[in-house]
Order: sequence, then structure tokens, then C-alpha cells
Amino acid sequence: MPPKTLSTLFLGLELATDQLRASIVDENLELVGVEVVDFDTEVAEYQTQGGIFTTPGDAYTTPVEMWLKGFDLLFEKLGKNYELQRIKGIGGAAQQALVWWKAPVPPLQALDPRLPIHAQITSQSFSLQNSPIAQDTSAHTHALALEAALGGPDLMASRVGTCANPSLVAAQLLRVREAWPDVWTRTGRVQMASSFLASLLTGQLVGMGEAEASSTGLWAHAGSQAGGQSRWDEGVMEIVGGNREEGRRIWQWLGEVDVSGGRRRIGTISRYLVERFGFDPETIISPFTSDYLSSYLSLCPSPSDAVLSFGPMDIMMAPAPNYIPTRLYNLYPHPAQDASEKKRYIVMLSSRNADVPRALVRDMYTKSWSAFDRLVAIVPPGGSIGLDDKLFSFWLLQGDSYPYSHVKGIYRFETGIKVNEFRDLRANPRCLLESQVLSFRVRWSRTIPMGVFGSNAGRARNANTTPSPVAGASQKRATGVNNSNNMGLPFDPYDYSTLPARILATGAAANFPAIANLAGDVFNAPVLMPTTQIDAAQVIPHRNAPAVGYPARAALGGAYVARWVWAKEKGTPAGTGRGGFEEEVRRLLGKRWAATNGAPLRTSVNAPSSTSKAPSAAGSGASTPYGHGSRLGSTVVVEEEEEEVEEMERAPMAASGFGLGFSETDMHARLRTITSSTVSTTMSGSTLDAPSTAFTTPEIGGLSPNPQGTDPAAAPSAPSALQPVTAMPTSDAELQLGLAKVAEPDVDAFMSYAALVPEYCRLEGLLIKALV
Repeated sequence: MPPKTLSTLFLGLELATDQLRASIVDENLELVGVEVVDFDTEVAEYQTQGGIFTTPGDAYTTPVEMWLKGFDLLFEKLGKNYELQRIKGIGGAAQQALVWWKAPVPPLQALDPRLPIHAQITSQSFSLQNSPIAQDTSAHTHALALEAALGGPDLMASRVGTCANPSLVAAQLLRVREAWPDVWTRTGRVQMASSFLASLLTGQLVGMGEAEASSTGLWAHAGSQAGGQSRWDEGVMEIVGGNREEGRRIWQWLGEVDVSGGRRRIGTISRYLVERFGFDPETIISPFTSDYLSSYLSLCPSPSDAVLSFGPMDIMMAPAPNYIPTRLYNLYPHPAQDASEKKRYIVMLSSRNADVPRALVRDMYTKSWSAFDRLVAIVPPGGSIGLDDKLFSFWLLQGDSYPYSHVKGIYRFETGIKVNEFRDLRANPRCLLESQVLSFRVRWSRTIPMGVFGSNAGRARNANTTPSPVAGASQKRATGVNNSNNMGLPFDPYDYSTLPARILATGAAANFPAIANLAGDVFNAPVLMPTTQIDAAQVIPHRNAPAVGYPARAALGGAYVARWVWAKEKGTPAGTGRGGFEEEVRRLLGKRWAATNGAPLRTSVNAPSSTSKAPSAAGSGASTPYGHGSRLGSTVVVEEEEEEVEEMERAPMAASGFGLGFSETDMHARLRTITSSTVSTTMSGSTLDAPSTAFTTPEIGGLSPNPQGTDPAAAPSAPSALQPVTAMPTSDAELQLGLAKVAEPDVDAFMSYAALVPEYCRLEGLLIKALV
């Protein structure tokens, strides 16, 4: 049992795809407790994989009743291990999903504390029992249809702050109305998953905050209309509902939106939880938000930072002072700001083609994350040592938002010409990652002229505690660059002054040294990670879900917001506010740093030794829908391990001079057991936590000729575990916030990638225009 403490505690919850997570912190934001319920293993009767069901048609859903059982289990664990009466505030977040309540909605305030919630609210309480989640793309065509009805992506973005993407609540509503009219008829209320979780805590139905409302495609922010007020857009609702009456019904379903900025309670804890688990009846519930925004809050980014989150979807977020919506990005009001503050916003760039292509490339070309990381590290930028024969690939396996809303498939280019496969197969992992990171770098640069970051965008926005190694020196530029037209681009690819000063990276892929270094090179910025993730990666590096005993970032963000709201309401000097949310969190962490004489933040509670490389049980902790049961996972690898090790150890050196070559026979051997796979199975791949990773995947035995003078015949065939990133020397200011540097910027590497940007943009344009 964790040690008892007399200090005030704050609880943060996260309803993730695969788990329901809880993190507890004290008044100084020191970690006190971590609990988790894994849906696959602890609520196994639903037979989910990674917490979801997958069905043909790009549909990914999860049973809402499973969430209720997980909620009961989690609070039973919390009640056994912690003094819940000391918790004074609860905040949290959830994945983007909709909960469809059947009319009439069960009275949450009348729950019997003698019974668990799932015994009183059953699947029959919901008109749609399995809710589509963020990875679901089955509503993509509906999103495009709505975009067209609103006049195209630019007009839609200017009206509701976002253009078409499959996760739009508006698109999900439209799909249900057209596909399941009986579900539509039976529905009495629709809630975001975060509001649903908050409602279970308060005992009454809770509306969403403005940040989440802005992601629905139904919300007109005040900044988009002269002298207007933020509100639900009746015209869009009428289109989604099919007529004015149904549009007003949608308004009633979604309820009122909290536009106060998130600095006040949404209620107090329910009588049910007080009587059943012993909470203080005065415990406040602070506003809940989406998981990615809550993770952002936990990192407290500075104005010149960008948060780069690798996962089922790759997401890049950054602070913005201005509301200027375009189709280039999504724009959300900051979810934790006081009504008296000047409005702040968060710019978000996203890509759905993230973990899935990475896992598929691993399975096709390396079979292990360790080999994947090593291969990325040894292959030169652009996949070739030549200056004029760089390789490019675009893995667009799922419907995505602008600019790839109409593009789907795998595209490879050599010397500017589309090819079915690279001549050197080893280029695939690196070219995939370069494409993924370069996409964010290019989209960021296209965003700058919009003015959303203000007049002092990029590095000049704020002083950086980890300055660039070339700070103060004259900026290097490649010779022969025509700065007047920037080679046809709307930005100068060699100018890094407008790029983020620091990259704050999260997600399992950031644990790979080669990927962290690649991000630092492409943006010419230091890469920092939360120390909670760095330490968790030493236990198990290839899972998006935290290792046992380590907190989830979104849950920590919820706990931080609860602490902030509680202090403000209490009226103590610590809560009167010295600026915004980030400033208050930094002050608290600085106070803790001084009180502990510079002791690092605690990163885990009762966690296993970080020297252990043993993975979790199969089926647990999967945070994407692509991991289990895939024929690209363990079965292929198990059948081919010994054969592949021998083949790769015997393989001759490639003519290119940087490692082993793969023959066509090798490729056929790798793929022969998946020839019967369907397109959907192949596209699903396996995720960053596939069960094959730690045990059965062979290493690349001959990346260099006779390494370290050993006899190749004596090389061990047993696979080695992925060696994750480790903390580098980091400033005290960053350590106070629980951040540590994992990669340094390299201006020469940046210039190499800057030289690739024009060709990358040209090929991207060909794809968008369907010319290849």
C-alpha cells in the first residue's frame, strides 16, 4: 500500500482507448499514486483488442458499458489504496468519442451507493452501445460531404474552425442519422466521452468546454465573427440534422457549452461516490477536456515550444495568441484560462497515418523495433548517400484531413519517379519517418504567414532555456538558394528562425533514439521528453500506454487543472493567480524544486525496476486498434526468425556502401505468410506494442562488416531489446518541470533536410492533384 500522506491530494483521470487511468498528486504536484484498469485483461468479457472492436469499413468502436465497469474497478482500487477523503479536486480527460444516451436518460443523481454503477446503468441505457472512437474513419465521406455543403475547406474552416476530418462529431452525427435512423430516433442526449466521465463524477449531465466544442465542426467561435458570441452554429446543425427541427434537436442533445475558459468548477462530487467510497463531499470537479489537450497542459509549453505526440495519430500542438482559422490546422481555445485573461489558443496539426504505417514497415522490413531503430540510424538522410537520388515515400493508409483528404495508398519515389519498391529495401523505415516528420515541418512553415502565432513567431517568441548551438551566429544557408522565390515555396526551407525553439515529444515512437534525433534534425531544435516517459521507456519502450506504476500525461494534466481550480476557489495566495495556468504550474514546481534542494520529480509509484525489459502480458496496454490478432505480427515473425537471421548474417554488402542489401528473394520470404491477408488486415498492421516485439524479432546481423572484429559465424541470433532514449544533460529550469533533453539540434543535418523540402513539396503536390 502506498504511504499515507496528510497533504491535500488531487486526482486526474484519463479514459484512454485501452485503459482507464488515474494519477494522484499533492499540493506541490509531486506524484503520489497511480492506478489503472486495463480493458483487455481486467474487463476481458468484452473481448476487445486494445480496448476496441474493429470491423470492415474502417470502423473502430468501443463498448460504453465497458467504460462503466472500468470506472467501478478503478474506484475500488483507489478506495483500497488511498485515503480518498484527502482528495479535494478531480480533473481529467478522455479520448474523442461520443456517448449516445437513450431517452429518457437515467437519473445519475439517484444511483444506489450499495451497487456498482454498471449494475444500474447497463448497455440498454444507450441508443448506440458501441461508440466510434478517434481512430474510426467510417464517417470520412460524410465529413467531406459536409465540407462541400459548407462551400469547401476554406469556408468551412472560417465558419467552424476546422475542415473535414473523420473524427468530426458533425460527421459522426450525420452518419448515424443516415445509416441508423432508429438509433437517431431513440437518442435523448449525446455527450463527448470527457463530459460522460465528468458526469459520472458529479452525478448530473455535464456539457463540454469550448475547446472540445471547437473540434466538433458545429461550433462558431466568437473570433470568427465580428462582435459575435461563441455559439452552436444552427445552420450547420440544420445540414447535419436534415432540417431545422432536427438541427435544434442536435443542439438539445449536446447541451450548453462552458465558455468560461476552464478556471471554475463544473460541480462537486456526487452523493453516490461520497457514500460508496468516502470522498469529501466538498471535493470539486474541474472541467474535463480531450486527452491530447490535457497532455499538452501537463507539459506547460512555452510560447516558442511545440508538442509533438507520436501515437495512433501523430499530433503537433503549439500555443497561439490569435484566432485565425484556416484549413491548414485546427484551432482550439486554451482549455485552462481565466475569463479575465486575453484569449489564448492552441494550434494543432494532425496525421492519422502514424503508428499503423510504422508498425507495417517494421513487420515488412525488420520485424523488430530494435532493428527498425538501428536501420533508421544507419541509413543516410533521404535514404541515399547521393545528392540527386534521394528517396521519398508517403504511407497514406487511412483517410486523413487536409491536404490528404482524397489521397490513399503507398507511394514511393526514386529520382523523382514513382516506383513500386525502392531498390534498397532498407531505405523504407527511414523514408517513412522522414515523410511523417517533414510533413509537420512543412505544414508548420505554411502556417506562419497566416499570423496565428503573432508577429514574433518561432524562436523569437520567447527566450529558450536550451538555446540553439548556433544562437548568435550568422544563420547558415545553402549556396545557390534563391531567396526571392524560395524555389517556388511560400516559405524559405533554410530558415529555421520561425520553427519551434524546442520540441516536447511524447508517445512510444519518441522513445526510439533514431526518431528523437530525426525530429531534432528536421526542426533544428532540442528534443525534450517528460522524465516520467523516459523512465517508463527503460521498462518497456515500445508501448504508448505507460508502464506499470508510471502516470499517463493526460491524467497528470487533469490533476494539475484540479489543483489550479481548487487553489483559485480557496483564495489562498498560491491560488490567486500569477498569470495563466502554465505560469501557476511552473511556480508550484519551482517551489517544490527549492523545497527539495533540486530533487527530480517523482516519476513512478511502486513501479518495477527500470532494468526489466519484460513486456506486459499480451493484450494489455495496447493504445491503438492495430495490435492483436494481426497476421503481420507474431505469427509471421515466429515462422521466419531463424531463417531470416541466417539470411541477413550471410547477406553481402550492398553496392551503396552503407550496410547489407536485400534481394527480391529475401522480400518474398518475408511476405510469403501474409499473402492471404486482406487489405484491411494489412492496413491494420500491428501497433507499437505488438506482442512479437520483445521475443521473436531478429536483429540485423550485418549492418557493418565484421562488427568489433567478431566472427560473423559466431554472432548471436537472439534478438536484443530496443535501447530507448536516455536523458542528456539538461538545464535546471527544464528539470523542474519534469522535462529532460533526449536529442540535440544539428544545424548541418537541418540544412540537409531543408534541401529535401522542395522536392518533398513537389511530390506531395502531385499526390494531392492525383497526378501519380
